[in-house]
Amino acid sequence: MEQALLARYDRPLPRYTSYPTAPHFSAATGAKDHALWLAAIPPGARASLYLHVPFCRTMCWFCGCTTSAVHSVGALERYAAALETEIGRVAAAIGHRLPAGQIHWGGGTPTALPAPLLRRVHAALARHFALDDTTEIAIEIDPRTLPDDATALLRDLAVTRVSLGVQDFAPAVQAAIGRHQSVAQTKAAADAARAAGIASVNFDLVYGLPFQTIDSLEATIGEVLALGPDRIALYGYAHVPWTRKRQQVIAERALPDVAARFAQQQRAAELLVAAGYRRIGLDHFARPEDAMARAAGTGALRRNFQGYTVDPSDLLIGLGASAISFLPQGYAQNAVGTQPYLAAIEAGALATAKGLALDDEDRLRGAIIERLMCDLEVDLAAFGADPARFAGECAALAPLESDGFLHREGSRIIVTEAGRPFLRHAAAAFDAWLGQAGRHAAAI
Repeated sequence: MEQALLARYDRPLPRYTSYPTAPHFSAATGAKDHALWLAAIPPGARASLYLHVPFCRTMCWFCGCTTSAVHSVGALERYAAALETEIGRVAAAIGHRLPAGQIHWGGGTPTALPAPLLRRVHAALARHFALDDTTEIAIEIDPRTLPDDATALLRDLAVTRVSLGVQDFAPAVQAAIGRHQSVAQTKAAADAARAAGIASVNFDLVYGLPFQTIDSLEATIGEVLALGPDRIALYGYAHVPWTRKRQQVIAERALPDVAARFAQQQRAAELLVAAGYRRIGLDHFARPEDAMARAAGTGALRRNFQGYTVDPSDLLIGLGASAISFLPQGYAQNAVGTQPYLAAIEAGALATAKGLALDDEDRLRGAIIERLMCDLEVDLAAFGADPARFAGECAALAPLESDGFLHREGSRIIVTEAGRPFLRHAAAAFDAWLGQAGRHAAAI
């Protein structure tokens, strides 16, 4: 693709895992609002739960997650106890035993918590929420710190899907991002998951890393394909050193420019599709028989803070430091820092620090953005709104249309395959909050 064309689209944009996006949350929405929203959840509803573990054994310099390196057993025990307490407190605010359709352990590295603590927190979930054989339980694992009893632990936690971070196996790239991980370590983690009976194994790859090249990415993908993951997430490295100070270690001159990033993304996608994976949304790939591949294009694919999902629930309850809940009334985020989170829980309160109450306009625009991000198309008329009210937004899409990245058929907006890498640009046309707060990473 021509450098001049890419330069026109080289702008910072949100990833649209929510709408409005998290930089717009404020303390005007707090614990009292969150408690009222929880109490309004009707019996018979089904929720998803997200548990955030903000710890790692060592820090990777490229990481944009809310996490820190912690080795103190006492600190880990205190955090696990707070999670147990929060689970009970949130359940009490709901007032009835809510079924959980999906549980996602994220971080950081959830397995930074010792196995007995993970089992304790899981037991608390089972006491306060209704779990059954249909509950999907996912966990993120750092293959470098695989627990000795990983297979038994995954069985005890009833895990149905694991996500393994890979990034890039090239030594020069790994040295530049502070993450040394071998193919053998990655294979051992995948083998442990499969030995536990887990049918869905996801690998995370990243392009746009320092000193990364198409050759190194091709070699990494070759190693990954030999391990046979069911899903692959291909993320662009988000360089946000103003938010994540650890990224200041990475010299910007070592990062590929926009043309190189785009070429890496295109080549990686080409290899994955050629290997039989179906391309999904902005950055996911799945085997044709995978539930995510089956959901793509049917309107059943969803997008939330964990990325793409087939979970149909409109209730997401976040637990742990920085975790975000999404309820019909709006968003509620726990205190981001571990110490403020612990202080709130230990003081007998909910840990909510900020959030955002939604209005009907937010919900409408959020639904439009989600369908674009998931299906690469949206019919504005399907939302019961006069398409004419979005004349300004459609005018903003004109450059994408003239460049062949989308086309319009009446009230329908359809992103072309060439336009897939520019999905965030199409979504941004409907973002009424854009530019009012926060900084974002490059959209290409």
